[in-house]
Amino acid sequence: MSDTTRKIVAPLVFILGILGLWEFLVWWNDLPDFRMASPSDLLPRYMQYGELFIVKSWETLWRTVVGLALAVVFGTLVGMIMGFSRFAREGLYPILVGFNAIPKATVVPIVALMFVGQHDFNTILIAFMISFFPIAVSVSIGLSTLEPEYRDILRSLGASNFTIFWKIALPKTLPEFFGALKVAVTLAFIGTNLMEIVSPHGRGLGDLFDSARINSDYPLMFAVLFALAALGIVLFYVVVLLERIFAGWAERAPG
Repeated sequence: MSDTTRKIVAPLVFILGILGLWEFLVWWNDLPDFRMASPSDLLPRYMQYGELFIVKSWETLWRTVVGLALAVVFGTLVGMIMGFSRFAREGLYPILVGFNAIPKATVVPIVALMFVGQHDFNTILIAFMISFFPIAVSVSIGLSTLEPEYRDILRSLGASNFTIFWKIALPKTLPEFFGALKVAVTLAFIGTNLMEIVSPHGRGLGDLFDSARINSDYPLMFAVLFALAALGIVLFYVVVLLERIFAGWAERAPG
């Protein structure tokens, strides 16, 4: 089996196996759908609300991607500042750690009230806030651990900090950066979904989940969770593809 085929077949085998086990356990324990919906209970909901799922999924996806893109831009900039300046690193790092330690579920209602009616903005803002930290930290660590000899040589040749970052630090930090980006993808979806549920004017899959909860439509709630998982997987593998393009040299074959 080729490496490409294995990477496609292996996830499918495990996903189908988990779904089959889930279906069996629900059937074996004779659980009603208001306690635990089975995978077969979800198919009628996808068929009934197919067009709505497409619209809601797109609303969730584009806001998540925009928030994640902003986190990449500003996280990289802040990481550069912290990486090149020890003073900035020692000053900013405790602030970032403290903010990241605050449960985002407590921040979401505050942001929803501050920007009530501006659903696109507050949803993107939460996706940005929740995924910003790992990117900034990964870039900062990569730059701060850069061998000083490289910096001294390039600076003696008149290179700016940006040139040092682009020529030396960026390639060195790419593996850590993409590792952090994979984490940030899932965090961004969490932030988006939380805001869509809490916001009075929420839209997207979170809004659909909340509507299903209010109407006690448990199979629809599970169907929304599966749709969110599918979006997360798709975006995760987009990051994996970008990693192979820009940092494929760092990938090591398993022993």
